[in-house]
Amino acid sequence: MGMRPLGIEGAWVFEPKVFEDERGSFHEWFHGGVFGGATGQGLALSQANLSVSRRGTLRGVHFADVPPGQAKYLKCVRGSVFDVVVDLRVGSPTFGRWESVVLDDVDHRSVYVSEGLGHGFMALSDDAVVVYLCSEGYAPGREHGVDPLDPELGIGWPSEVAPLLSAKDAAAPALAEARRRGLLPAYEECNRFYAKLRA
Repeated sequence: MGMRPLGIEGAWVFEPKVFEDERGSFHEWFHGGVFGGATGQGLALSQANLSVSRRGTLRGVHFADVPPGQAKYLKCVRGSVFDVVVDLRVGSPTFGRWESVVLDDVDHRSVYVSEGLGHGFMALSDDAVVVYLCSEGYAPGREHGVDPLDPELGIGWPSEVAPLLSAKDAAAPALAEARRRGLLPAYEECNRFYAKLRA
């Protein structure tokens, strides 16, 4: 059991030990000590969400203004999803880079996405159920999105699954347009915010 950092600073995968027997299985999907040891902070919980998605549903790429942003700790409790973290922090050494992790009800991995990073996922199964722990509640005025199909981002969504987007996500600006409009968080501002969380 442990948290493995992804190649994008501020994103981790939690890989639990799953105990199975003839009755079923048991695992911890969040452990405060392990989380704090990896991230250097606690997980503030302001809101918990659950989404149910049919195969092909593509949610994201979403992010929020920093401060306070919205960190997310999430897992897929039924089915499977292709989960993506995108570095949207202007000035970051990995700006525009994305990484993916398959979250499912077999390996039971969880992903932590720090404030300022973009997040999205595509459902690989029908009735894919994802639960999220969020550091801040939903606030429409500071929530934004980037086009998940933007060729500049080049996210490698599974080609065998046709994407199904909400009208809002389909209308989200491309990365370059979001940057031009000043919607994207600044890497320096995010780092100042992270330092406060760890103090």
